[in-house]
Order: sequence, then C-alpha cells, then structure tokens
Amino acid sequence: MRTIYWYVSFVFTLIGTIPKLNKVKRLEKQGKLEERDAYIHKASTKWMLDNIRRSGSTVEVIGTENLPKDETVVFISNHQGNFDIPLLMSYIDMPKGFISKIEAKKIPIIVQWMELIHCVFMDRSTLKGSAGAIIEGIKVLKAGHSLIIFPEGTRSRGDQMGEFKHASFKLATKPGVPIVPVTIDGSYKVMEQNHNKIRPAHIKLTIHPVVTTKGLSKDELEALPDQVAATIASALPNN
Repeated sequence: MRTIYWYVSFVFTLIGTIPKLNKVKRLEKQGKLEERDAYIHKASTKWMLDNIRRSGSTVEVIGTENLPKDETVVFISNHQGNFDIPLLMSYIDMPKGFISKIEAKKIPIIVQWMELIHCVFMDRSTLKGSAGAIIEGIKVLKAGHSLIIFPEGTRSRGDQMGEFKHASFKLATKPGVPIVPVTIDGSYKVMEQNHNKIRPAHIKLTIHPVVTTKGLSKDELEALPDQVAATIASALPNN
C-alpha cells in the first residue's frame, strides 16, 4: 500500500506544482528576480522533501558545518539510488542544480523545474555528449550556480561504490570551483533493494570538508579524483 500511495502522490503532487510554475513566470515578468529565485528554491525543495517523507524514511545529516556560505561549489557524491537527488536537493539547504541524464528531459513538469534550478543534461551515449555537458556545467558554475555530479555515472544500487570517472572532475577543476564531497549511505534500501517497491529506510548523509581546486599542481590534479573518492568511501560501511 505504501508503494501505491507514494507513486500516486508523486504524480498528483507534481501536477500540483503547475500553479507554482505559473507564479515563477509572474515574478519574472514583474522583474522580481531575487524573489523568483528564492521561490524556485523553496518550492522545488519542499516537493522533493515531501517525497522522501512519504517513503517513511528517516535522514541523518552529518557535517552541515562544512557547507560553505555564499560560494559556488560542486557537490560530488556517490550514487546509490533514485532517492539521491531528492536527498541532496532537500537536505543540503542551498540553491543548486545537478548533472542529469538527458532522458529526464522527456518527463513533463519535472523538466521545467530542472531548467529553473539550472540543471545540465548529459547524453552519455557519446563522448561528445558527455564533454558537452561538462562544458555547459562550467558555464553554469561561472554564472554563480552550484551543481551536483555523480562521478560513478550510474546508480550502484547498493553500498559498494563504483569507479569514479576522472573526466567528470573537470567540472570543478577547469573553473577552479571548490568541491564538497558527500557520502550517501542507505538510499538504495528505499527503492532499488525492493525491486522498485517503496520501503522505509534510515539514510545517512555525510557532508565532508571542502576541497579546494585552485592552484593545484599537475600531480595534485591527477590525484584529486582518487582523493575525493577515498573521502566519500570513508563514510560507507566496511570502509
């Protein structure tokens, strides 16, 4: 019953955000851009947070003191399941978008919100598509909008971390934007572990200290992906 309730609520509450999209347009027409941006963050965050709560899951957040204030950053996280984006978007309370697979552009309403929060769509089927998304992401960062990226590229569906794609770190190193490593522990237990049925789980979100990317030597840049991966893995079970 929880699964049916969750999926039905997902659809109806998503449709319920349409008036909020209209409000965003009104604020933009009125030139109230700061008010518009604040409203986008509040409305999108609340919808994602409600989806997590309806799953019956609990979330423990560690390391909020490591979040930088008023600074554009790249959040780099492991990727366990479909609930990772709602988790990071709602429990890390600062405006940000994320690098998403291009297939998400086909989802009505959601794609409009994704565009509003400055998400970047990546076509992983070609190297050109992946490289193009990194270039677009760098532009977004230079415009002052933080981003989330999952260097594994796909969900691990468990507590074992996949290999990090080193090229994804160019998103942060090219513009010299700080990295905030984040560990997600337990999100796969909500859906993936149960063959897409929704089950309550306890999820731990660990926010690690900021890693600078400016002024690094060539050797330091080459070691950076493994360094960040080790930091993220350190907060997972059996590490």
